[in-house]
Amino acid sequence: MTQTILDLLHDVMTSPWIYLALFAVALLDGFFPVVPAETAVITAGVFAAATGAPDLPLVIVVAALGAFVGDHVSYLIGRTANGRLRNGRRSRKAFAWAEKALAERGGLVLVVARYIPGGRTACTLTMGAVAYPRRSFALFDAVAAVSWAVYSGLIGYVGGAAFENDPIKGLLLGLGIAVTVTVVVEVVRHLRRRGAVAEPESALAGSRD
Repeated sequence: MTQTILDLLHDVMTSPWIYLALFAVALLDGFFPVVPAETAVITAGVFAAATGAPDLPLVIVVAALGAFVGDHVSYLIGRTANGRLRNGRRSRKAFAWAEKALAERGGLVLVVARYIPGGRTACTLTMGAVAYPRRSFALFDAVAAVSWAVYSGLIGYVGGAAFENDPIKGLLLGLGIAVTVTVVVEVVRHLRRRGAVAEPESALAGSRD
């Protein structure tokens, strides 16, 4: 069974169509996050190290381009749905907060959201909905897309190089590193959010004393 999976993956990864497939997967992941773009790029990196195919620099380029285009599709969806998303009192308050946060550190938010499950789509949709400047969006999104593609490709490549004669172990190592990084980011984000909530409560309690 394992050998069959390896043979199938090898056939896919050595196909000249793999680059178009990676571009399409990275693009779709921008507004349809069910598509596992990161897993596909990591897998390509593993096989690039273990078998020499596909070509790692080209994998990174097409993945970054796909992610960049997909993010812009998500941004345009947000712009189109702007009116519907703003309806309601809570929505207006949420958008007012989002506009302020993005105006202050929109670029950082976009780059960091790339590494948070579901964060990429939520961020790009919101940036479109609040009409974040498109030129600035494109600039920061290029940084986010390239860094993500390099990160994913190299994680797979390192795993594949470490287990050159056993691509399955290399793939598992690469995915394990990716999951670990994601979990760490989520934990830090959760702790920071709790701290941000606790700070106003402490200030309020102090003012009552």
